[in-house]
This record gives sequence, structure tokens and C-alpha cells, in this order.
Amino acid sequence: MSSPDPQVRAARNPASRSAVRGPVVAVTGAASGIGALLTERLAASDEIKQVLAIDERRGECTSATWHVLDVRDPAIAEKLRGADVVVHLALDLDLESDPAARTAYNVRGTQTVLTAAAAAGVHRVVLCTSTMVYGALEDNELPLAEDAELRATAEATGVGDLLEVERLARRAPRAHPGLNVTVVRPAVLVGGTDTALTRYFESPRLLVVAGSRPAWQFCHVDDLCSALEHAALERVDGELAVGCDGWLEQEEVEELSGIRRMELPSAVALGAAARLHRIGLTPSPAGDLAYTMYPWVVSGSRLHESGWRPQWTNEEVLTELLEEVAGRRTVAGRRLGRKDATAAGAAGATVALLGTAAVVRRVRKARRRI
Repeated sequence: MSSPDPQVRAARNPASRSAVRGPVVAVTGAASGIGALLTERLAASDEIKQVLAIDERRGECTSATWHVLDVRDPAIAEKLRGADVVVHLALDLDLESDPAARTAYNVRGTQTVLTAAAAAGVHRVVLCTSTMVYGALEDNELPLAEDAELRATAEATGVGDLLEVERLARRAPRAHPGLNVTVVRPAVLVGGTDTALTRYFESPRLLVVAGSRPAWQFCHVDDLCSALEHAALERVDGELAVGCDGWLEQEEVEELSGIRRMELPSAVALGAAARLHRIGLTPSPAGDLAYTMYPWVVSGSRLHESGWRPQWTNEEVLTELLEEVAGRRTVAGRRLGRKDATAAGAAGATVALLGTAAVVRRVRKARRRI
């Protein structure tokens, strides 16, 4: 019988990892989401000497060394001592989070981790943002170069926070000489995720703004974790875009998904989205719509040149996304209950949109009576 794979042996016997010459990697946000997936991946790798897992609660990876604390706590510096690399994934991008609290957590957390890493003698920090920071603009090239100007604004969910994280990343090497900062920017992330862009595919009809030019590029969480590991092993640095090769036009998305479009004039779509968000009926601001209107596809040339390749195609990721959201119904970014979803599915997006407008009128009338 053949001997177990080295990664499997290391995961089963953490003590044997002391002989590994690879880096000690700390992961923040390690108990859930991408952080949990990356922690498990690194803990199973025979190229990683030790994994330090940091979160506000203990996660399930038994072969990592856990430190339970808030990333905004300056005491994190002591927990990072001995680490070679920190992968910072403790970001709150939840659609339902209070925006002010979310920003305070994301910005303060990133500031603290960068400062603590420098104080602890860590020589590399890997940050994760999104290709959304490039902005979705009508005149964007297809694809954008990785060193293209970041032209996004803070009008879409969480993008203002990500732009601030990017600013901190650029400033950190000057503030902390010797600290290398690598930024990984995934495309539309799929695989157990819930974002304004994944909810787009929960609608009974795909909203298309008249005159727009959408282009869709996806990133599977497996590929993101692989790219983060690649950066943690110092095989590539700088500003990196990660996602599937190429992109899908809107017509291809509609053909693959089998979901028909509903086309609206720009003024109507943007105006309705702004009003619904303003009165609290939808979690997504009108700025999110731009990312379904104009291209923001990015070349992943730097990762490719370093020997990394995505394992997923856009078509495969879209198929998985459709399987994940099957049975869910969202209108204008608002996830509907089972009864509402049945009505929306049967009546179509137009009726659902009119129904939402009726809710708006009821809310306004109720407020006037108060």
C-alpha cells in the first residue's frame, strides 16, 4: 500500500511539521469563509511550516495554532511574533452590516494588522480586496491591465472600504520599511458567497440597463485560496488580479443561465435602485448597478507569469453559482421570502418590480401617518 501524501501526513501529525523549512503563515479571519478554507489548505501543505489562525472565535482546523482575539486589538502584535507572512482576511463585506460599523471594522482592522505585523518582524502581508476597485466604467479596456488606475468610487457596497485598504497597502512600505505588501484582487467571487453580484443571478429576470455593455469575469473560492497560498509562499508579489481567464458577454450569460433579461432605461433603473435603498428596502446602493452595466474585467498576467493558473473557467463557475442560488429569489437586491418568491417566479420580474413599488408607496404613507 502506498504511503500517504506528504500534505496528508503533515495535517495528521502537526508535530512532524517542525522539520518543514517553509514559512510560518498567520491568517486573520481564519474561522469562517475564505479564511477557514485557506487555513485548512495551508495546514495541509508540506511547504508551510506552521499556520497561526486568528479570529474572534476558534475555528475547526485542529492542525493550526489558534489565537482568539479581535484584529483591532493591538495585542495581535504579540500573537504575530514568529510569523513570516500574514494573510489578512478579517474583512466584513456583509450586505446586511451597518455601513458605518463595517467601515470602522475594516479600516481599523487593516491598520492594526499592518502596524502589528511590522512591530512583530513579519516581512510580508497579503491583503485581499476585489477587482471592483478598478471601477466599472463605460470606457474601460477589455481586459484592464493589473496596474491600471483604480477609478472606482465609494458608491457600491464595501468598495469605499476596499479603496481605503488599497491606500493603506500603498502607504505601509513607506511607513514600515522592510514590510512587503501584496494585494490580491479577486473577480466576482463564487463558492458559498453572498454579494450584490451573486444576488443578481437570484432574480427571476436579469436586469439589463439599456445601452450598457456588461462583461462578466468570475473567480472561484478555490482559485482565490490557491492564489493566496501562491503569494504567501512568496512566488509572486505586487498587485495581483485573480479570476478565470477571459470573460462572458451578457448574451452568453443569458444563454448559459437560461434566465431571460428585463431591459430598463438607465434613468429608471438607477432612480428606482436609489429610492429603494434610501428607504431601507434593499441592501444594495445604486452604485452596485454599475458593475452589471459596464466592464471591469482584469488581466491576470502577473500570476500567470509566475506559473499560477486558474483551475476553473467562467462557464464552470457560473454553473456552480446557478446551482447555489437555485430556489432563492431576489428583486432589486432584496431577498424575498418563500411566499414572495413564488409570486415573483410565477409573475415575472415586471410584476415583482411593480410590487416593490407598491411597498415603497405603503412605507411612505405609513411614515406620513407617524
